[in-house]
Amino acid sequence: MRWNLRLQAAERGIWKSTEMRRLFAEAGLEISAGKMSALWTGHPTTIRLDDLDVICAVLDCDPAALLVPEPEKVAARRPRREEAGNGDAAPPPVRPRFGKPKSEPPL
Repeated sequence: MRWNLRLQAAERGIWKSTEMRRLFAEAGLEISAGKMSALWTGHPTTIRLDDLDVICAVLDCDPAALLVPEPEKVAARRPRREEAGNGDAAPPPVRPRFGKPKSEPPL
């Protein structure tokens, strides 16, 4: 996911993180300077859903405008079949077990 706060803020005429932080405070969200820096530079490690609600309210947008999917990065993280350990063989399919949920102890 790519964090898109700065672009959304710019579309609303907000160009400085201090101005954004002030607007958040007016809406009831007190953010430290360090966390605001992470949100503004585009690399937040975490974000609370309650905080996301306030950010969306301040910017008058929905979460989809702030969180942009990057499917190519997801695809790049998938292990290749050669790296899976079986050479060209695909891993065996996962099948549900019905009946007894536990295996029998060894005799």
